Amino acid sequence: MLGLAWIAVRACRTAPSLLWVVTAGWLWAAYRAGRDHASAAPAEDAEPAPAEAAENAPDGPSTEAVRTLLLDLMGDDRGVHLSTVLAHMQEEGQGVGWKVGDLRVRLEALGIPVDPKLKLSGVPTRGVRKEALLPPSPAEAPAPSPEASTAA
Repeated sequence: MLGLAWIAVRACRTAPSLLWVVTAGWLWAAYRAGRDHASAAPAEDAEPAPAEAAENAPDGPSTEAVRTLLLDLMGDDRGVHLSTVLAHMQEEGQGVGWKVGDLRVRLEALGIPVDPKLKLSGVPTRGVRKEALLPPSPAEAPAPSPEASTAA
């Protein structure tokens, strides 16, 4: 190995233009090594995707408990902002250190739709609409398909 290094140094001293070839080869090898390393394992510092975050989230309250909390916070309004929900939760000692995005991911994992621009008191921001939490009325239920009645 030491002999190869000595030959490389002597060759570069006699023909300095060889350094351009060596530099290009070195850059190509570094690029390939970086690309291979990046595709082999994800970075440890990267944030998990929302689906992964929801799967890794500790078991929390049931969907019905969350729906009840949201409906209580809404009162007579037509919805509630996620920032309001988060502030209420943190007053109760839950969700400490969470951000609105963390709450949104957990609500969506429970199947509760989050509206990106819910406008209450003139402020449009992320929130949950009351109509998304209430079950549909029987009058709005879809009619049974005609195929089911003729099959009997």
